[in-house]
Amino acid sequence: MARPKFADADFLDAALAIAAERGPLAVTIGSITERLKAPVGSFYHRFASRDVLLGELWLRTVLEFQQGISAALDAGDGLGAALHTPAWVRGHLDEACLLLLYHRDDFVQGGWPSSLRDGVAAQTARMEGGFARFARLVFGRSGRDELRRAQFLLAEMPVGAVRQHLLRREPPPPIVDELIRITYRAVVDDYHASRSR
Repeated sequence: MARPKFADADFLDAALAIAAERGPLAVTIGSITERLKAPVGSFYHRFASRDVLLGELWLRTVLEFQQGISAALDAGDGLGAALHTPAWVRGHLDEACLLLLYHRDDFVQGGWPSSLRDGVAAQTARMEGGFARFARLVFGRSGRDELRRAQFLLAEMPVGAVRQHLLRREPPPPIVDELIRITYRAVVDDYHASRSR
């Protein structure tokens, strides 16, 4: 009987499921291979280490998440960019637990592998660029205060609004979107009112 063949995605998906259930520290080579019923050698045939696998998983997840924010900004929809978080969480509960309940440094134990550092740096630059695009779109400029508002509206406020639901591993209810809309409009309207005074 032939051994089952495993793809890179199988190992990444197994690690995602374990991390979403029990946190990134629970993800070990043993727990991954046991979940897949795969030989340990099959893991090492694809990944140099646990850190490489978890780093790739984190990057895959954050880039997928950021696509929706970028698409909303490309369409000139600042509120849509802010509302992307609860919408994405509803369709990607495991990924959201991984990405929004933990810091990226929780995934690697010995520093980011050199093979992934460029990807992490590029992701950070994309995130910062997204804040600047949002600030120019919504506030007309990307000064220090506008960037701070953008960071709050795109990241801190939506993540804070969905966090308690993620801790209970439940999709955020519609009231979360309502609260994000109210907060978004209050911050944006207050900014423009203060500039016109």
